[in-house]
Amino acid sequence: MEGPFSRTEDLLRRHAPQVLGALVRRYGHFDSAEDAVQEALLAAAEQWPRAGVPDNPRGWLIRVGARRLTDALRAEEARRAREEKVAALAPRDAFTAPPPGADRAPREDDTLTLLFLSCHPNLTPPAQIALTLRAVGGLTTAEIARAYLVPEATMAQRISRAKQKVRGVRFGRPDNWEDRLPAVLQTLYLIFNEGYTATSGTSLQRRELAGEAIRLAREVHRLLPEHGEVAGLLALMLLTDARRDARTGPHGELVPLDEQDRDRWDKAAIDEGVALVTRALSRGPAGPYQLRAAIAAVHDEAPSARETDWQEILGLYDVLLRLVPGPVERLNRAVAVAMVQGPRAGLAELAALEDELGAGHRLDAVRGHLLERAGALDEARAAYEAAAAKTLSLPEQRYLHTRAARLKP
Repeated sequence: MEGPFSRTEDLLRRHAPQVLGALVRRYGHFDSAEDAVQEALLAAAEQWPRAGVPDNPRGWLIRVGARRLTDALRAEEARRAREEKVAALAPRDAFTAPPPGADRAPREDDTLTLLFLSCHPNLTPPAQIALTLRAVGGLTTAEIARAYLVPEATMAQRISRAKQKVRGVRFGRPDNWEDRLPAVLQTLYLIFNEGYTATSGTSLQRRELAGEAIRLAREVHRLLPEHGEVAGLLALMLLTDARRDARTGPHGELVPLDEQDRDRWDKAAIDEGVALVTRALSRGPAGPYQLRAAIAAVHDEAPSARETDWQEILGLYDVLLRLVPGPVERLNRAVAVAMVQGPRAGLAELAALEDELGAGHRLDAVRGHLLERAGALDEARAAYEAAAAKTLSLPEQRYLHTRAARLKP
């Protein structure tokens, strides 16, 4: 049964980006607004489990955040002896009352606008994505650092510098928002991935995070219905998320793709995703998200794991690698090679990825799987244990330890 603390945490995660967007739209101080949101979230975490969740959680958070922000702005300007500027920031009653209409949904999607703001052209692409993952995705600095394979302190500095660069930027849908689209799409993809497979914690998935990424992808698709890569990303999310109910067992344990009960897959999501990617691919040259969606569609349309068309998947990965020659894509292709040509061929592909993926657990996990298929059980067990030692996800740790235990003599 879900307890009050669990419900509060879910609500705070869901509303935090919307509250931040509302405050930035109102006051235009990104950095100070984020601090105010954190204070509002802390107040809610302390009060709601005792007093109950308010009827309008978002409005409550905006009111508290607005008071914290205006107090902070007033104190800062007082220290600088510029009371005139404080008075110009907002109407006098805004310092004691919530912004008008705070309890109502905005006409524009503040979260989507915040997404485009965070992808400001003054920022480098890594800074754009890091800031957006923090502000819109609600990921912690540690989670973002793990996604980029950099130290947490390095990522904290990157995010801090990014926030300073967008300080004072006018909030609103930018005129050049299409120029920011690549960073927006990559950010939504990373947010979805963290929601679909959490990099740490006791749960395999963070469904609210994946759901928010899908919602925002739908909004971007609504803005650009003919853009192939936008449609491809939305299709990829839908086709992947369609399997979520089958990915965990009754006790939250990880169930790999080839062992999942496909009757539990979301057929409506699969149909929508297939239609989106099919239409996108028919309109012009395929981009990376369309190709990834096409690979997901091959998996989802297979009646069983045994009937998966791995030859087609391998061909799609070959095309994808010409566009995105990254280590993750090469790792996934190695699995396809193993399924088509045998596990030893897949292991040969993995050898070239040692330097690029050595710090993560996925290389060891895939190596363990291929070694097990090749009959090298002692080596497979060692690879599974090495992978388990590197991941911070408890469900993945348990799964890897279980795989290793099965191979003991």
